[in-house]
Amino acid sequence: MLLFETISLYCLLANWNIPQANLNKIVLDMEIAVYPNPVLKTKAEPIEEIDSEICQIAEEMLDTLYDACGVGLAAPQVGLSIRLVVLDVTGEKTGERVFINPYIAEERGEILEEEGCLSFPDVMGKIIRSQYVKVIAYNLKGEKLEIEAEGLLSRAWQHEIDHLNGCLFIDKMTPASTIASKPKLKELELSYQNNKAGVS
Repeated sequence: MLLFETISLYCLLANWNIPQANLNKIVLDMEIAVYPNPVLKTKAEPIEEIDSEICQIAEEMLDTLYDACGVGLAAPQVGLSIRLVVLDVTGEKTGERVFINPYIAEERGEILEEEGCLSFPDVMGKIIRSQYVKVIAYNLKGEKLEIEAEGLLSRAWQHEIDHLNGCLFIDKMTPASTIASKPKLKELELSYQNNKAGVS
């Protein structure tokens, strides 16, 4: 169910790198940007105003997240260089799931676990992350949130905030995972170049 049923749908095509000033493009669908789309390496800009358009973007990002069976999605992953994240590690579709301008205020501990990413189909790798993080963010009402997270939620927060900073999970893989992922990354790079060139 949409948050704002009377608002036109906005498409954030994966090939676009759209700053907040140009978010008024009317669109029909949202797609996930796949590596090596350059938007994934672009540092996102802070959101200055939470308006109906930002709310609609957030709702469409949630729809995209659930369609992809993911646990988190950052705006750069749908072609938007703005600091917006949607998260739902339980899949229950309840509670706060939209976060504006999030950042990590505190972290501690370390844990090595395997990760994947919606922008890297079929790529997995082991990454050291903080065991615990405290995240500061704002919800769609502009209310300040303080979120303490451990386990999967902590890892998801770190992964998505990295996306906002143009940092990819392949940049943090262990050496062994980096080597193992190279063939699949080459496939993704070739596919991206072929798509740009119109080669089927």
